[in-house]
Amino acid sequence: MAGLIPQGFIDDLLNRVDLVEVVGERIQLKKSGRNYSACCPFHQEKTPSFSVSPDKQFYYCFGCGAGGNAIGFIMDHDHLGFPEAVETLARRAGVEVPREASNRPAQPRQPAQSPLFSILQNASDFYSQALQSHPARQPAISYLNKRGISKDIATDFLLGYAPPGWDNLLRTLGGDSLQEKYLLEAGLLAENPDSGRRYDRFRDRIIFPIRDSRGRVIGFGGRVLGDDKPKYLNSPETPVFHKGQELYGLYEARQHNRQLQDILIVEGYMDVIALAQQGLRNAVATLGTATTPEHIKRLLRIVPAITFCFDGDNAGRKAAWRALEATLEHMKDGISARFLFLPDGSDPDDLVRSEGPDSFKARISGQSQSLSDYFFRHLGEDLDLDSLEGKAHLATLAGPLIEKIPGRNLQQLMERQLLQLTGLGINRSPKPAPPFQAGSSQPETDIDQGQQNHYALRQPSVAPTRLHGERSQHDPRQVEPPHLVAMRSLLHHPQLAFKVESAKNLAAEDDPHAQLLVSLLEALQKKPQPAPLQLIVRWHGTSQGRLLRSLAEKEWLIEYSNLEQQFIDTIACLSRQQNEKKLKRLLELSNSRPLDDNEKQQLTQLLAQKNSKPPVTGQQ
Repeated sequence: MAGLIPQGFIDDLLNRVDLVEVVGERIQLKKSGRNYSACCPFHQEKTPSFSVSPDKQFYYCFGCGAGGNAIGFIMDHDHLGFPEAVETLARRAGVEVPREASNRPAQPRQPAQSPLFSILQNASDFYSQALQSHPARQPAISYLNKRGISKDIATDFLLGYAPPGWDNLLRTLGGDSLQEKYLLEAGLLAENPDSGRRYDRFRDRIIFPIRDSRGRVIGFGGRVLGDDKPKYLNSPETPVFHKGQELYGLYEARQHNRQLQDILIVEGYMDVIALAQQGLRNAVATLGTATTPEHIKRLLRIVPAITFCFDGDNAGRKAAWRALEATLEHMKDGISARFLFLPDGSDPDDLVRSEGPDSFKARISGQSQSLSDYFFRHLGEDLDLDSLEGKAHLATLAGPLIEKIPGRNLQQLMERQLLQLTGLGINRSPKPAPPFQAGSSQPETDIDQGQQNHYALRQPSVAPTRLHGERSQHDPRQVEPPHLVAMRSLLHHPQLAFKVESAKNLAAEDDPHAQLLVSLLEALQKKPQPAPLQLIVRWHGTSQGRLLRSLAEKEWLIEYSNLEQQFIDTIACLSRQQNEKKLKRLLELSNSRPLDDNEKQQLTQLLAQKNSKPPVTGQQ
């Protein structure tokens, strides 16, 4: 089993490649001052808001918030996992990717050369050939003809047929024990836990191959032709197939129209295919799971508008509400999400064939509800909004959900609507605002709600940030928390790390941001020529990584000499606060019991440090 990619190799690789060249090979860049600009490849826009910095080797979109280094760009643009993106960059740089020996369990995703991809493609070819020539194929052909599915659409979606019998695929593709192992790992075989006997998972079913963003077959869905249960059967979770991340029909929709503006999310394979047959080539389906935030995040990287289409029954409405909850955290300004409920007993497959594509499109545009309309209708449908109790209940339900919305304008409008309905606004905990930056169009630091509440409990101790030569007109409460000030300074000026003599004195066991600051300081001090933006890769996919990235994206607009002094003052302040906490704890402990020798020594040291120099040097 391949081990982890060494962090040192990742750092060196990012030093070897030029982000401008990597991005320029995929989209057209235009020189704009010191940076390069383009229309963002991750969302639809007419005015360029995507910027690449050759100095920082960092990209950022002021429209959708996408940003990162060369590895992150390849992951997002090419739809690759982290190892695959590293391998892509390594091939470009002409180096091989080393692997560390590791006893850790296998990661859920495998690299591009996984043998499962060829096994799955061979299985797809087998099912496709069976639909064309197997002696038992006629019921499948009749079903597709009855549904009005043409040969062209069947070919576009690689439709196939799994013949009846226990071992058709096993006998064709099994070969040896290794091949059989791969078939089992790919979910194509099932195994009896008692006898150990292995058999074809899909039997006497129409087969719907599921493809990833690169067109590789990663799994299958199968619809029964007889009375067997379940009616639809999906591939299990495998190293290359994850239901909560993949969408059926997305690859085909993008192949048909590279300039998609909206996506229709339906519930089943046949819904996608029936809509495609009628010329609606923008439909996708979840794979037997509820809509997940990963689904939404992926779609909104491609289009600015999505419409959910659900049955009008109770199950459909429950699925719609789960979809709304998954969507809220991705509702940035400029994003549209709508909800269409079909008549009870109807599905898109039936409706589009009975009423035609134009009427179905009219139904989408005329009967779908905006996210905000559906939000308040759903929450208020069982409440008496003429009573004070009903209004209070609605405010209690709606407030925490509205706070999840990242789009400032949409959030404020929905809060205003809540105020009109109930007379109540959202009861928020106080949270510090970021420092004012004149002329800056960059977004504010992205701190999640838990971080906001954490800092809302503390009064910041550092002075407000000022522009050089500017008079301070700040409210003293409107400052970044000191840990964030220090980390942002380090990410823009990594040499400041060498001014800190004792980083560990800044860490508190119950403070994750203090721990992150210490980790950042120690990592920078270990590198003779630190490249801080590359360090963000170490926290990729975590809340710490997202926080560091947002801090790196936000510029300082004060002179370095002023910033240096602010950093020194901030570190001194944090050290003093930490010492005071330790001192207070030891003094309180001494009132309840005698201190041991180690505690007495700590107390003596802390008392001596109260008047000593801070853990920073005056000169680098």
